[in-house]
Amino acid sequence: MKTPVRTAMLLLIVLAGCGLALGQIPNFRHIVVMVQENRTPDNLFQGLCLPPYGTPSACGTGANQFDIQSYGFDLAGTPIPLSPVPLDNPHDPGHTHASFEAMCNPNKTTHYPCSQNTRLSTTGCPTACSFQYVDPNSTPTIHPYLYLAQHFGWANRMFQTNQGPSTPAHQFLFSGTSAPTAADDAAARFISENPSGLGCLAPLNSVYMVIDPAHAPGEYDLINNPLGTVCFSHDTLPTLLESGKHTWRYYTVGAVKPGVSNNIWTAPNWIQSICQPNSTFTKCTGAEWINNIDLTPADVLTDTENCNLKNMVWVIPKGQNSDHPSGKAAANNGGPAWVANVINGVANSTCTDTVNGVAVPYWQDTAIIVVWDDWGGFYDHVLPPFLSAPSQGQGDYQMGFRVPLMFVSAYTPPTIDSTNQYDFGSILRFAERNFGIKMGTLGFADQRSTTDLRAFFNLKLVPRKFQIPTTVSAQFFLNDTRPAEPPDTD
Repeated sequence: MKTPVRTAMLLLIVLAGCGLALGQIPNFRHIVVMVQENRTPDNLFQGLCLPPYGTPSACGTGANQFDIQSYGFDLAGTPIPLSPVPLDNPHDPGHTHASFEAMCNPNKTTHYPCSQNTRLSTTGCPTACSFQYVDPNSTPTIHPYLYLAQHFGWANRMFQTNQGPSTPAHQFLFSGTSAPTAADDAAARFISENPSGLGCLAPLNSVYMVIDPAHAPGEYDLINNPLGTVCFSHDTLPTLLESGKHTWRYYTVGAVKPGVSNNIWTAPNWIQSICQPNSTFTKCTGAEWINNIDLTPADVLTDTENCNLKNMVWVIPKGQNSDHPSGKAAANNGGPAWVANVINGVANSTCTDTVNGVAVPYWQDTAIIVVWDDWGGFYDHVLPPFLSAPSQGQGDYQMGFRVPLMFVSAYTPPTIDSTNQYDFGSILRFAERNFGIKMGTLGFADQRSTTDLRAFFNLKLVPRKFQIPTTVSAQFFLNDTRPAEPPDTD
């Protein structure tokens, strides 16, 4: 068995052989944001507190513990133990904005703040399907997630920015807002639900639900008439990246089975300057769309191997590799292995970047963020912090429930951050700071957030090699010929 001193010496020898020095890179050359679906820490990460992959002593409210709770409350304040289910359990609680209001259980007069007696209507689900957790014993394939949380960066206070489902969540992850314009964002006017249309390609008279301080907690209809009404006109993070000569790519699901839309998870096709729809609003024709949107998610594995990893990358899985509840055992258990293989693709790549005249391998200058787009209607005991009181600004739609976030890099020791509050804007701020852009430049969630993920890495550390354990190889994903499912179904 290697001693810590011997291990450190071996690392230094390897680094010296590569001509590297401590603190050599001034920033990450690549940021990879992997977006998974519909989970909370209490739902997905109970395994951190349970054998065989975790221990009860690892969880609690201490500074160095995972803040995971194994029970919820009904309306009477009675504790309800969370029940174990496999990852591919088919029960899918509602996660619309109305579902958020029901689960938040706010004061009936002020609608603010959430109460401790958090619960959700279970229409279409067995009794208390929100009060379930993923059992590591019935789903051992979840081990890669538990390993990542235990060996890299974990945020105890990461909240989805929006109080609703996937479409607005992906807009906030991509550009910091789900408002059609910057003026709408300033007025706290946001697209709040998964709509019937497809962003810039939405058919005439498609209906979009909007929330603002005058109507909250209710919503009102925005009709796509004339065509292009819901084609957003505001800056995005790629706008800032391109101004600094940085590259980007958005991997997402392309064609799916007839009659099923995938575009609610494809944030760029909602942005007019990126999509540049044709005259009939049926096709994106813009150069940015053509050059930066990849409709085969597994191409991220190929690009990492072929030295074509862009500076900023978003990775949206196809449904078979999503964590959305579906009941498809062969499909939905693919999420943890999918994430593990994208990370291992970076770790194992032979590609390098030139930094200060030295060849630096991808694993030493890439940061990987694994985050879930919304809470999926599952219980979580940490109450969300609102940005303002009702009808007084951004708080009518921000922030939502807690979601998991893990940060992986060669400069990230095992870290549990119980101090800082994060949301999707924190990811944007991290990217801005990393690429030399003034934080908050977009003026959206990146400005409203106050953290930027710097607690999860130290570039002065000796870079460490990493490999995430998984029983599924990258070839499985590269050779997967199953027709693509959408990442989610609602």
